[in-house]
Amino acid sequence: MKCLVVVAHPVATSFVSTLAAAAIEAAQLNGHDVSVQDLYQDGFQPALTYIERQSHYSGFNRSALANEIEKLQEADVLVLVFPTWWFGFPAILKGWFDRVWAPEVAFDHATDLGAIKPRLHKLKRTIAITTLGSPWWVDWLIMRRPVRRVLKTAILGTCAPKCQLDFMSFYKTEKLSADAVATAIARVKAVVSTF
Repeated sequence: MKCLVVVAHPVATSFVSTLAAAAIEAAQLNGHDVSVQDLYQDGFQPALTYIERQSHYSGFNRSALANEIEKLQEADVLVLVFPTWWFGFPAILKGWFDRVWAPEVAFDHATDLGAIKPRLHKLKRTIAITTLGSPWWVDWLIMRRPVRRVLKTAILGTCAPKCQLDFMSFYKTEKLSADAVATAIARVKAVVSTF
């Protein structure tokens, strides 16, 4: 299977990077064709350009995004590895959705400007791996898991409705013990090894 791993953290030695390496290793060990896009390392520009926005309803101008779009459209499995900041996606990952999950790529506009129509029919599974500084109860009980809701309902639900979502959250990550880090790595490898 073709697996696209998208990593969004500015620090190469971060816990996010450690979890990304575990996911990549597990996918490769299972014989999958793995593509990695490290948004910070690759210098991905998250801001939607004037030309891209102007072409949103008239033949999306994908000239600056050909490589990223090709990887997304070819993926059977998408693995997203990122921190949750302010209970949202990091700006660079939000920009990847804004720019790469574009019209005529991830969805089609309805002719009457109604509900969009999905295009990512090849994408069968998404594994989201995220870290948070907060305890689990703040995310679950107070905030009601906003990142998971947006990814499941607004993004995958409209662009790849048959895609299964596995959402892995790791909490209070600034204070993890060595044993907790090892457990998290094992958990990521186990989940990634199931596709």
